[in-house]
Amino acid sequence: MTFNPKHILGIKELTAEELIFILDTAESFKEINSREIKKVPTLRGKTIINLFFEASTRTRTSFEIAGKRLSADTVNIAAAASSVVKGETLEDTAKNIAAMHPDIIVMRHGASGACNYLAERLNCSVVNAGDGTHEHPSQALLDAFTIRQHKGRIDGLTVAIVGDITHSRVVRSNIYCLVKLGAKVRIAGPRTMLPPGLELLGCELCSNIEDAVRDADCVMMLRIQRERQGATLIPSVREYARFFGLNEERLKLAKPDAIVLHPGPMNRGVEISSAVADGPQNVILDQVENGVAVRMALLYLVAGGEKLQAD
Repeated sequence: MTFNPKHILGIKELTAEELIFILDTAESFKEINSREIKKVPTLRGKTIINLFFEASTRTRTSFEIAGKRLSADTVNIAAAASSVVKGETLEDTAKNIAAMHPDIIVMRHGASGACNYLAERLNCSVVNAGDGTHEHPSQALLDAFTIRQHKGRIDGLTVAIVGDITHSRVVRSNIYCLVKLGAKVRIAGPRTMLPPGLELLGCELCSNIEDAVRDADCVMMLRIQRERQGATLIPSVREYARFFGLNEERLKLAKPDAIVLHPGPMNRGVEISSAVADGPQNVILDQVENGVAVRMALLYLVAGGEKLQAD
């Protein structure tokens, strides 16, 4: 198939066929990351701006490495080093950057819909690296890639996602992605962290972690996003760990060959115990490694890589 989307703003807008095409494209790029010289000339002459208004370690570094391994000119801009601190609006900042004719802007922002806002106003491609509590498409794709890598498929699997559901952009993108690819998704978390109407997205709501994890093929744990909470939603971190933390005993409820995922950063001893985080079933570092290949695929596709290769 030919990949047509100019932007990657969310999983919701993508079809199952497009999702599979992205994963297959990422598969072809994964081998590059194991070479002695980890670079191909695919996007030589293209310019990518990484515009991050929120703190990030994995996503920002991963996008930067992805761009450089494709030989694109990659520029990083953090909010603290931009004119935003002087009062400049997001639109003015973006328009000034766009005036320098980049091919792609990769943006993370605290406001839901910020990436869509830019995509409507700029001529270059926009890739959403996480916006508010809306979506985080590249994270969902790398999670799906990792699941497929370890399980050989996604269709027919049961995936449990546990944690702060309300404030997680990762969970929204994952629900869209996994359901479209044929997985059964179970969701669990404190009632104060479960948004209404979530089951309308095609997932199953569980009242406790045990029901969610039981016989699951994959277990994904999410941290409590305190930076997005306007009020205290749990009695204490200790209480949360007691009722919703993943430990070895709870993991035994899942299938014997179940894998454990976490988008990071982890809060050990809260949503996940160190025994599980460092145990044989965790694939957390595989997620990080696969993130580079998936983001290479996204940059390649929105930059028109297929056409460049044909030319």
